[in-house]
Formats: sequence, structure tokens, C-alpha cells
Amino acid sequence: MIVGIGIDVCDVERFAASIARRPGMVTRLFTPAEAERPIASLAARFAAKEALAKALGAPSGMSWQDAEIRTDASGRPWFAITGTVAERARELGIGTVHVSLSHDAGIASAVVVCEA
Repeated sequence: MIVGIGIDVCDVERFAASIARRPGMVTRLFTPAEAERPIASLAARFAAKEALAKALGAPSGMSWQDAEIRTDASGRPWFAITGTVAERARELGIGTVHVSLSHDAGIASAVVVCEA
């Protein structure tokens, strides 16, 4: 059963400008492994974290670091959730989180589906 769905888009150039103005955003938003990625990939990961927050009902107090996008051997993205995000997922009875990322023509996007 689907518990929540979230979608988000991010203008890559605008995101890059924000990071340039406030470099500390990288450590606040991303894990060290994520932070090594190129800017378009970071924008897509930011969109995914926003989409996940929407799918979870946008509760306050969740840490961006508690939702990490990883990739499997084939390059498929997946969420590793811990801490505040895992707690919210448990509250909602979520057992599986699906994520799809894309970036093209200066736009990064993500869709998240949470299943019980």
C-alpha cells in the first residue's frame, strides 16, 4: 500500500549559485559520500530529499543527513535512512522507499514513493 508520494524539481544553476554563496550548505544537506558528486547530481539528491520529506508529510525536525542517496552496482539510486527519517518512516509504517532521479537541460528532478 502506498503511504506517501513526493516530487520535487531543482534548477541546477540556481542550486550551484546557492552552494557558491553558502558552501556550508553542502555539509548540512549531504553526507560526505554524497558531497563528492558533481553539482547536477547534488541537485538531484537535494530534490530527492525534498520529495522524501513531502512523502513523509513534511514533518519538522528531520535531519537532511538522515536520508542518504546511494547507488547499487547497476547505478540504481536508493535511500539509506537513519535517525529522524527512519523514525518518521516507522511511525507511518513504511517498509520500502522507492526513488527516481533525473537531471537534464539544467533541471534536476526526483520522485519518491513510500510503501507500507
